[in-house]
Amino acid sequence: MKAGLIMVAAWLAVASTPLAAAQLYQWKDAQGRAVYSDQPPPPSIRNAQQKAFKGSVIEVGESYAARTAREKYPVTLYASACGAPCDQARQLLNERGVPHSNKDPQASSEAQAELQKLTGRLNVPVLVVGSDKLDGFETGQWQSTLDRAGYPKSALPGRKPEPAAAPSPAAPAPAKP
Repeated sequence: MKAGLIMVAAWLAVASTPLAAAQLYQWKDAQGRAVYSDQPPPPSIRNAQQKAFKGSVIEVGESYAARTAREKYPVTLYASACGAPCDQARQLLNERGVPHSNKDPQASSEAQAELQKLTGRLNVPVLVVGSDKLDGFETGQWQSTLDRAGYPKSALPGRKPEPAAAPSPAAPAPAKP
């Protein structure tokens, strides 16, 4: 069990470093247990093997489920300063720890063209999860779409969510006669 934990810890240390620097060493200790480390073995160890890590890099703090979902069903949020719906959309994704791309059609003509092509309109928020497109914010619908894609229901403990955007300014009140 201990060797397995050492192996996982070494793998995580290696997986969170750039691929060019990722080296993994394997050897047996004095008790015959397999040891895996990103550090070379002590000089007294014979028959150590150096292996190049060729896996993908994991975001620090990203769970396996989130990584798998991100790879199969990438998430893009089209949102702007639209008020409560856009703020709630950002909050939901951040609370769940969903890695996503943010695109603001008000700030980018490229995002505006993408949204127009995607929905035929420029209304926000729009959530894209893989090939699924959700037009408008509805908590239950967004949650179930993220659930089906395999995203965890909450961020990992200790992971800081992305900073929430400042609340959108409210529409000015009509002038009183």
